Amino acid sequence: MEYLEKATAAFSDFMWGIPLLILLLGGGFYFLIYSRLLPFRYFGHAIRILLGKYDDPDEPGQINHYQALSTALSATIGMGNVSGVAVAIATGGPGAMFWMWVSALFGVATKFFTCSLAVMYRGYDDRGELQGGPMYVIVEGLGKRWRPLAVFFSMAGMIGVLPVFQANQYTQAIRDIVLADLGIQGSFTTNLITAIVLVIISSAVIFGGIKRIGKVAGSLVPSMTVLYVGSVLFIIFSSPTQIWPGIKLIFEDAFSGSALLGGALGSLIIIGVKRGTFSNEAGLGTAPMAHGAAKTSEPVREGLVAMLGPVIDTMIICTMTALALIITGVWKDSDQNGITLTAEAFAIGIPGVGHYILTLCITIFSMTTLFAFPYYGTKCFAFIFGTKYQAFYNYFYIGSIVFGATASLNIIINLIDGVYALMAIPTMISALLLAPGIKKAAVLYFENLDGKNEAKAR
Repeated sequence: MEYLEKATAAFSDFMWGIPLLILLLGGGFYFLIYSRLLPFRYFGHAIRILLGKYDDPDEPGQINHYQALSTALSATIGMGNVSGVAVAIATGGPGAMFWMWVSALFGVATKFFTCSLAVMYRGYDDRGELQGGPMYVIVEGLGKRWRPLAVFFSMAGMIGVLPVFQANQYTQAIRDIVLADLGIQGSFTTNLITAIVLVIISSAVIFGGIKRIGKVAGSLVPSMTVLYVGSVLFIIFSSPTQIWPGIKLIFEDAFSGSALLGGALGSLIIIGVKRGTFSNEAGLGTAPMAHGAAKTSEPVREGLVAMLGPVIDTMIICTMTALALIITGVWKDSDQNGITLTAEAFAIGIPGVGHYILTLCITIFSMTTLFAFPYYGTKCFAFIFGTKYQAFYNYFYIGSIVFGATASLNIIINLIDGVYALMAIPTMISALLLAPGIKKAAVLYFENLDGKNEAKAR
């Protein structure tokens, strides 16, 4: 395990170098400027699309706009918001949250382009079913000679979407919160039992396909978000005088370099971007696979829905989590990491029941993420090996839950971070090369939209 931890750490550190930061942050900044902020002026329109005003059951696709966003959010609003933020602040200090914001700001533009492309360049699998995602964008948009890049993404994607982080953190929560309160010593056996329960529950939904996943995610995402956000807001506003100092600390620490890192600003930026990308998935290529299944023939419309993700996920929910950790003070005097650190904040902020509320929240978070990820993995698997054999991936996926529940947090984080970096390379390269097509489509879409609005006003 010690060797594996060192190996995965070296892999993650190598992948998250300056070139990848330039690709993700520089690419996002390019999308922001290249679009001239055009989609950002239509947030209200994006919300109306999300609410179903433009849904047409006869359009191509498998799920509606709301279910597409819910499926994508069910994979992002979860452990990344709860324990991912805690990992960022525990390792990099409060300033890491600022760089998560930067990642999300650029991520809004990145999501708009990558998810619009997922609809514009959909392809058909060997069963003749319409599919979307970076691998289809690459082949359909850039041409067959780019297929090796699409295969590269799919290979990385099959590993990147494994539920090892969710299983690890949920098991840690059960061990450190529930079992500890019952006086039961956590062990490999208790971790294994938790993993088996996760396997049974996940299997019931996973083998139902994207329509069942979209239906379950659509019903659970709102409730889990309201429960978690309500609890965090209670913690924050229980100490209203500490809110501004907490926000101020994030900004001050963002540029000074946290003492936790010895003043290394570069390391702090990398931690923030890593955790921000882990949280909102902008540029990774997973969300385009969900949005590529939406029932729409209008690429720009789906891109508008998708760009709401980083705002909801990182700018709002992750910020709330960060403030709860800062206001309660657990970030600076605890040797805990991940979900256990957040549990301490809940225990302090909501005495007596806070850690149980968090346990309920992360149960829903873990489940919905576990439901969404295999859809991504099977699409990657089927792209390479064919739909006839895609069920084999689900068994591999289910088996990885056991590994995630019994391995160390450091191994899991390093592995997923490194593979996410591999996924980002083909996703961002293809999006940058194909961006002109989306810009042209966006200009036409918004011109028509404004024309219709003017006609209605008359």
